[in-house]
Amino acid sequence: MVRPDLAAKLSGAAVYGADLPVAGVLHVKLLRSVVAHARIAAVDPAAALEVPGVVAVVTAADLVDLDATWGHYVRDRPIFADGVVRFAGEIVAAVAAETEEAAAAAVTTIEVEYDELPALLDVAAAAAPGAARVHDRAPRPGFACPPGTELGMDNAFYHHGLQHERVAEVDEAGAVVVQHEYIFPAVYQYAMEPHVVVASWEPDGISVHSSCQHPFLVRQELATVFGLPLERVRVRVPFVGGGFGSKSYTKMEPVAVAVARAVGRPVRLVNRVEDAMVTTRRHGMRCRMRTAVRPDGRFVSRQAWIWMDTGAYADNGPTVTMVAGMAAVGPYRWDRVDIDAACVYTHLPPSGSYRGFGAAHLQWVGESQVDEVAALLGIDRLELRLRNLLDRGETLIPGQRPLDADLAGDLREVAKRLDWGGALPAWRGRGISVGVSPAGVSARSAARVELRPDGRVMVLVGSQEIGQGARTVHAQIAAEVLGLGMERVVVLPTDTDHTPYDRSTGASRSTTVAGLAVQRASERLRTALLAAAAEHGGVPVDELTLRDGRISTGKRSWDIAELAAAGPIGADGDASELTGAGPALFWEVCVAGAEVSVDPETGLVEVPRVVTVADVGRAVNPSLVERQDEGCTLQVIGNAFFEEMRFSEDGVLLNDSLLDYRVPTLTDVPAEMICVIVENGDGPGPFGAKGCGEGVFGGLTAALVSAVTDAGVPVRELPMSPDRVWRWIQQTTSDTAPG
Repeated sequence: MVRPDLAAKLSGAAVYGADLPVAGVLHVKLLRSVVAHARIAAVDPAAALEVPGVVAVVTAADLVDLDATWGHYVRDRPIFADGVVRFAGEIVAAVAAETEEAAAAAVTTIEVEYDELPALLDVAAAAAPGAARVHDRAPRPGFACPPGTELGMDNAFYHHGLQHERVAEVDEAGAVVVQHEYIFPAVYQYAMEPHVVVASWEPDGISVHSSCQHPFLVRQELATVFGLPLERVRVRVPFVGGGFGSKSYTKMEPVAVAVARAVGRPVRLVNRVEDAMVTTRRHGMRCRMRTAVRPDGRFVSRQAWIWMDTGAYADNGPTVTMVAGMAAVGPYRWDRVDIDAACVYTHLPPSGSYRGFGAAHLQWVGESQVDEVAALLGIDRLELRLRNLLDRGETLIPGQRPLDADLAGDLREVAKRLDWGGALPAWRGRGISVGVSPAGVSARSAARVELRPDGRVMVLVGSQEIGQGARTVHAQIAAEVLGLGMERVVVLPTDTDHTPYDRSTGASRSTTVAGLAVQRASERLRTALLAAAAEHGGVPVDELTLRDGRISTGKRSWDIAELAAAGPIGADGDASELTGAGPALFWEVCVAGAEVSVDPETGLVEVPRVVTVADVGRAVNPSLVERQDEGCTLQVIGNAFFEEMRFSEDGVLLNDSLLDYRVPTLTDVPAEMICVIVENGDGPGPFGAKGCGEGVFGGLTAALVSAVTDAGVPVRELPMSPDRVWRWIQQTTSDTAPG
């Protein structure tokens, strides 16, 4: 099936935020802090204002009439640094000029005097009792912070705890116990298109074009910050060049709007890669985990202490922390679980959402301990998992949605394609992994489907096309229900003035949740069309059929366009029928396997084969499912083997370009990528579907670690770069040498 957006993207006709023609637009460049923590003694923009073409220099001093802070979970982030900077890269000032060149030249002339302060750059040190605080006032809940959430004054300002016992008086006597510490670094999402915002401050309110994933949440935040009613804030989304969570929630929009407000003209703000890398990233993590298992292989207890480095501002950190805590449990029957996950402020750039967050952080840790226990007990790793996996309908965590997948069946499919149990030569290894992650988040998605007089059907739905194929799938759903060819269905871009509300594009919800809203709207439109046709033709509804865009009865038929000759016919639908407990409307399956080869002389790891499971209930578009798994596989390769944001001792990002920060290329593609699509019809979405595309991050990261360990190299830190693997090999060889 040809994707509706394919021709525009391949031909260059697709219009992205940086391409939008805007009359009278000014170009914005940002001055960012060069130190991680300091008081701002003075900002002198005089020289910048003398640069020809410069219209204004905007700082915190220009926003004193506003509560100029934002943050959807914690309202902790100033639009411009106000008196203090908390990370290297924080925005201190913005220059608006007639040309990009003038703005860029002017930024370099702004003089800032800093009084440097000690910086907390290690998450464990920041979370330690008595550590100096990154923020000196109590955190204020943002508009999306769940009621009743406890936010503390310490740097570890948010905790997600899981404590429960399945049996009374848990006995660990005789159990095999494994306990270690693990490290996951900060990594960058790298969407091909950095953040772009075009903003206007107009007499009737704010108008924004933004490359964002959550336009309705951005609208709400802008309304809150600038003191306007929702109906006076308009957000439109052009083509978006990738997201992966980097464009979730609000990012650059308040800055652009603040500048537009100050200059009274439209402005365009385009991040470069080095700007984007200090705008958002994946959380760095430290974890201490303990697992106890009885000699017969029955799981007893799992404990974990997790510290998530959210950087200087919270962003989506509490949600990431919650999901990480849930992922630490694993989909197993434990007699006792005790998890404490903390979201911790540091003086590093803010962290936010990144595809598969939580599961990517913790599944490899928990699965590593399962592998280690299996080796100590002499039990096959697959067999040990199968003995302890939860069955469909069992509960992972009290109060959460029961498990809605056959994990044992998924795991067996992976093992079969990996030739599990077959002999391997030296320095080769196989790994398997199983987990789940809460997905869906919210049932707040609505859609409208309209038949227009030209015979085309327009779908209005607020889930963003960020490369994953949302427009294709939503068009397919409407076409399937209405009995139309895809060429007659158009999915319109999001405009918050006209598009029905959708909570967000993320959490693998575009097909399951927004897609269900499209299905319901399409079903109601079908009913309305048949009713209109019955009246038009003077025949009972039950004698009519709708197929290939025509309504028929006996020998008579007419094109559905005739029904809309007097005006559009539309219907609305939503996903309110979806119910869940906690953050899970469904569980996204994180099951994968891998085979690796380790070069003991260089530490280089090659990946000849990966197997991923897309347990999707119903594959609305199998090709897109496979592409999702393959794309995520490449991101996992990067996270697992070489991606890492490196900071200097004083907190400055050192590898802030794609010359120094390596992302996967075609040379990193595994020789064989197998995507197993599992269709059990057990999803809550349209036609029994449930989301996919993120589970590979948890499943395959863990499977790669498992495979490298199976090849003889224990892993407790990512990425598994050649230098680290070589050192681990030397350490292992030294530890096992005679004498």
